[in-house]
Amino acid sequence: MKQKILDYLKTQNQGLTLKQIEEALGIETSSDFIVFSKTMEQLEEEAQILRKKDNTYITPDKNGYLVTTISIHGRGYGIFRINEEEFHVEASKLNGAMDGDTVVVHKNPKSGAFEVVGIQAHAHEMFVGTFVSKNGKLKCVLEDTKVAKLNYSIRIPKTFHPSEGLRILLKVVEYGNVVKLEYVREIGHKDDPNVDILSVLLPHGIDPVFPEEVLYEANLLPQEVLVEEMEGRKDERNISFITIDGADSKDFDDAVYIEKDGKGWSLSVAIADVSHYVEAQSQLDKEAYRRGTSTYAVQSVVPMLPHVLSNGICSLNPEVDRLTITCKMRIREDGKVKAYEVYPSVIHSHARMTYGDVNKIYDGDVKLRKQYDSLVDMLEMMKTCAFAIRAARKQKGAIDFDTEESEVIVNERGYPIEIKKRERGVGERVIEDFMIATNVTIAHLMHEKNLPCVYRVHGEPDIKKLRSFKEVSGLLGSPLLIKGSSITPKQLQLYLEENQNHETYPILANLLLRSMQKATYESECIGHYGIAEEEYLHFTSPIRRYPDLIVHRMLRKYYFDKHPQDREYVLDMQLMKDLALQSSVRERESMVAEREAEDMKKAEYMYSQLGARFTGVISSVLYYGFYVQLENTVEGFVSVHDLDHDYYIYDEVRHCLVGQNHHKRYQLGDKIEIRVKNANKDLRIVDFELVEQPTHSVAPSKQHKTRSRAAKAKDRKSNGKGNQRKNRRR
Repeated sequence: MKQKILDYLKTQNQGLTLKQIEEALGIETSSDFIVFSKTMEQLEEEAQILRKKDNTYITPDKNGYLVTTISIHGRGYGIFRINEEEFHVEASKLNGAMDGDTVVVHKNPKSGAFEVVGIQAHAHEMFVGTFVSKNGKLKCVLEDTKVAKLNYSIRIPKTFHPSEGLRILLKVVEYGNVVKLEYVREIGHKDDPNVDILSVLLPHGIDPVFPEEVLYEANLLPQEVLVEEMEGRKDERNISFITIDGADSKDFDDAVYIEKDGKGWSLSVAIADVSHYVEAQSQLDKEAYRRGTSTYAVQSVVPMLPHVLSNGICSLNPEVDRLTITCKMRIREDGKVKAYEVYPSVIHSHARMTYGDVNKIYDGDVKLRKQYDSLVDMLEMMKTCAFAIRAARKQKGAIDFDTEESEVIVNERGYPIEIKKRERGVGERVIEDFMIATNVTIAHLMHEKNLPCVYRVHGEPDIKKLRSFKEVSGLLGSPLLIKGSSITPKQLQLYLEENQNHETYPILANLLLRSMQKATYESECIGHYGIAEEEYLHFTSPIRRYPDLIVHRMLRKYYFDKHPQDREYVLDMQLMKDLALQSSVRERESMVAEREAEDMKKAEYMYSQLGARFTGVISSVLYYGFYVQLENTVEGFVSVHDLDHDYYIYDEVRHCLVGQNHHKRYQLGDKIEIRVKNANKDLRIVDFELVEQPTHSVAPSKQHKTRSRAAKAKDRKSNGKGNQRKNRRR
């Protein structure tokens, strides 16, 4: 019945009454009418159909309605995008929509304002409540503005005795005009160390605590490699494998070894054989599937697997035997893979090295080169080989956005004491090149053998989004040239290289990255646009990514163990679709949680900098103000109400604000000096105000008038008739 109603309404260009739909579908019996009525109510509740003011029904794709995903800003308003152009919904017009919800929006033809008119799917089922004192009584409230104007009720057990400032986890038991929530568990006092991070992670289903049955199963596993487990594996314990990771890393997925092979190299990449320990449908596997990935939230990690595995038997720790899968590649002088072998193995890592030490060795640090004397030649060989691999990738058109990432340094109580750009040296790039080469090689093997697999895919960018980027990049003095209806990765790569030294490069790279499609996991091999490869997957991090674990499992089952491609093979092929979708969903949740935790700590840090001056660049301009990005990657907002005594016009074409009277202009890419005005940790927002203001003049084009608070105040003080007439004209 659902499908019949939807299929029919989609063919109609105007709204239909209940009676008209009933007649068109041939509803005659009373039992059919009951089903029809209930289905119409359900479809309307799900916003699959919409009832207009004249009581006619339409589907959301008609008459200016749009189905989209909405984000809720910390300031309370909604954001959605069409072809990367950003549109806003006032908090009062969200009608109960929450962050990440799939909604139906409609544009008012008179005011031009957008309003949420229906919610098709809710993104979140968990929220955090905090007990606050109101009128002498404790009340549990949702402080997160991302729930917007939500009406809610909270059911708490009578046996629970809260205190002011205590935070609890809540789950939704019923959506509606009033969202009903109930108590799940206590999180801790809001001022206790790490409770703030927990309050960000838990609503996304990311819990540092593993279920008891999972821990029980993990603790049954041996903590050292047994002799019988080495059977059927190639013994590579005498080979000088080493791991190279960050200084604070504790889970080592990969170890590398290289030697000369004629004019080229023989590169061996050994990856932890997690699939040996995490068997399909075990409690460990089910939990890894549910989590999907490890989450890294401001100097802390919530692992996909319990620590006894992730930091223990699965981690390629130094000076201990570990089970691995080795991908041995013969790399030609030009950086291309000539041949390869993939096999189960056992290794014994000879050294645990850090990126910092490796980079110092490459820089000629005498002390470290002496300390690692036996490995220096191999490290230099790795660098030469990696450069060749990267050159080959570059030749194919691989894009390196090289966007700036931040690092928030916190003290032992979790308080942020420094924010800086994350440095990526030669050592990091060497390992990245080796891992990409390995992933490409394994993807080729899986695809060539037609084995069940989860691929990492990245589609071609939408040409409309790129044309929008072209307009903005032109304003920044670096226009992207587009010929025809598509663009190759090579063209984008060359564009980024040409503008790498441009002062607005970080903005250009970020805007271009936003114009790209999001990489996802799929069961079909459809290629990776950004890496310029027809075959790509994730294989090198099975400790922290579920798709990698699945690739290992399928590789073992159908390639090493030669399992027959029978009915079970068909079922595995079908299973990959579910695993790919789940992995994509969990990856997105993890990334959002990581970003929210980082934004929270950035705001907390900037609160300690109130009144401090910084120089930044205008990174985004909207009709109500603009964002400024600082050298340390922090972004803050300058409201149009805090600008000088003038009326500001938003120039949609040039992406700038222009003063109507004095013609001062605030444009994307402008370098500007700001003062920290305010910062709110709970809302995860930072407010700036200007110290000095640019004085460019520009003739405005498409205009959106915005009056500053200062101008409004000036109007209120003006009593003369001439001024009153002038104000009315404005």
